[in-house]
Amino acid sequence: MVTPIMPHGTAVWLIENTALTFEQIADFCGLHPLEVKAIADEQVATGMIGVDPISTGQLTREEIERCSKDPSAKLTLAVPNMVLAKQKSKRKYTPLLKRRDRPNAIAWLLKYYPDMTDAAICSLISTTKTTVQAIRNKTHARMHELHPKDPVLLGFCSQMDLENAVKAIKPSEAKQQQQEA
Repeated sequence: MVTPIMPHGTAVWLIENTALTFEQIADFCGLHPLEVKAIADEQVATGMIGVDPISTGQLTREEIERCSKDPSAKLTLAVPNMVLAKQKSKRKYTPLLKRRDRPNAIAWLLKYYPDMTDAAICSLISTTKTTVQAIRNKTHARMHELHPKDPVLLGFCSQMDLENAVKAIKPSEAKQQQQEA
């Protein structure tokens, strides 16, 4: 069942601004009717600011009016009128404490996949080329503290991302072996 964004806030707004039944609001927001009644009685969600589902594009005025006239009717989420472009996956935020593990992940990649390019490591771990080069050349400031650790276990990349990066190495290795022979 698809529910609106911020269902409790939406329920607060619907209670305050419409004549819908508690069952209609509960069904639309994915809440229990008793929880909606408690919100209306200000036993739950006191002080919560309502979220207008019309301004967020989740409901239309016509839908609310239709359901207000017929208590047995159910609210349905509005279909967005714009096409959302598929976004490329961005690297997620890395907490400060985890950033100290980034050189360990780079060291692991260099240990097990020494032929991996600096650019591939940078895109996989979200780091800079200077950091990768410093670890590769063993001139990194914390080189004596580094302990190679799997970047997947550290949470810097997914297993699928790592496998794709490793697959990208193998064709170049085959080309080098053919050139040497």
